[in-house]
Amino acid sequence: MADDRVETKVRTSPAGSERALFTAYDTALLDLDGVVYAGGEALPHAVDSLRAAREGGMRLAYVTNNASRTPRTVAGHLKELGVPAEEAEVVTSAQAVARVIAERLPSGARVLCVGGEGLRVALAERGLRPVASADDDPAAVVQGYGGPELPWGALAEATLAVNRGLPWFASNTDLTIPSGRGIVPGNGAAVEVVRIGSGGRVEPVVAGKPLPPMHRETILRTGAERPLVVGDRLDTDIEGAFNGRVDSLLVLTGVTDAAGAVAARPEHRPTYVAADLRDLLVGQPAVVAEPGSGGGFGCGGWRAVAGERALELTGGGDPVDALRALCAAGWTAAGDGACGLDLPAGLAGLLADRR
Repeated sequence: MADDRVETKVRTSPAGSERALFTAYDTALLDLDGVVYAGGEALPHAVDSLRAAREGGMRLAYVTNNASRTPRTVAGHLKELGVPAEEAEVVTSAQAVARVIAERLPSGARVLCVGGEGLRVALAERGLRPVASADDDPAAVVQGYGGPELPWGALAEATLAVNRGLPWFASNTDLTIPSGRGIVPGNGAAVEVVRIGSGGRVEPVVAGKPLPPMHRETILRTGAERPLVVGDRLDTDIEGAFNGRVDSLLVLTGVTDAAGAVAARPEHRPTYVAADLRDLLVGQPAVVAEPGSGGGFGCGGWRAVAGERALELTGGGDPVDALRALCAAGWTAAGDGACGLDLPAGLAGLLADRR
């Protein structure tokens, strides 16, 4: 496993690793949007880095909360981008929620399915029968992202079913998702519509990241023994790793920026912080704490210290090392809360230049 791991209950610093991450872990559990691609196009360095990691012996699994597409479709898209991927290496929240439902209902049970093809296929694979109306005698209702074509009437059917007392499931509750044109409503927004329609009296059983059913589904399908979760979102990818008690790598190619990383609450603090997927191929520099109370933190050529109102940064070198030092200073100052200190001016620009 990686070296210099922080073993305290509350992580106060990114960890270091003398070994390249693709050799320290047997399987990378990769988020897709914001990690491998954005707007359907491969992110810089993603294809080459993933190929090199696989050639070096690391297994790759693609783990997504998006329940709209089937694993076959996702794998086909990845191959078109040049990313090494097979259908069996794709794990979706649709598969996770289908397993949860199948463990509670008999084979052949009807399930009101509000979502896309990926959700319908996942239910069928578990021996469940997707139906489209609350009047089709369903035993449960499930929601998954259905894309921009999801009809309003489908949400009405789900609301009717929930109001009749049927068990309610959701693949995930991400309020937003990235698109090629910007941020758009995700499945969580559709779940909120049904919640409002039911008077807020009930809550769905949720399977996707960051909750345990998704992690369990991923481990069952991949057989990973030393997994590394790789993601761009603190509240799904990194918290999911925290809940699964496994290590994580935050990349800055998606939703989370430097300010978000430094302000992360304990359950959102990644094991490692990186600019992009190239960090799978190398070791991770250690963050060194200076002795004494109120001391600073060094990483590479940088030194960070927490002031009264802002984090202070001096030095030079790789700007990601600067962020690692700032995370250590901010997380230590915040303890089990969120760091509210201002970041040094110009950090965002340095990180942008690095990428």
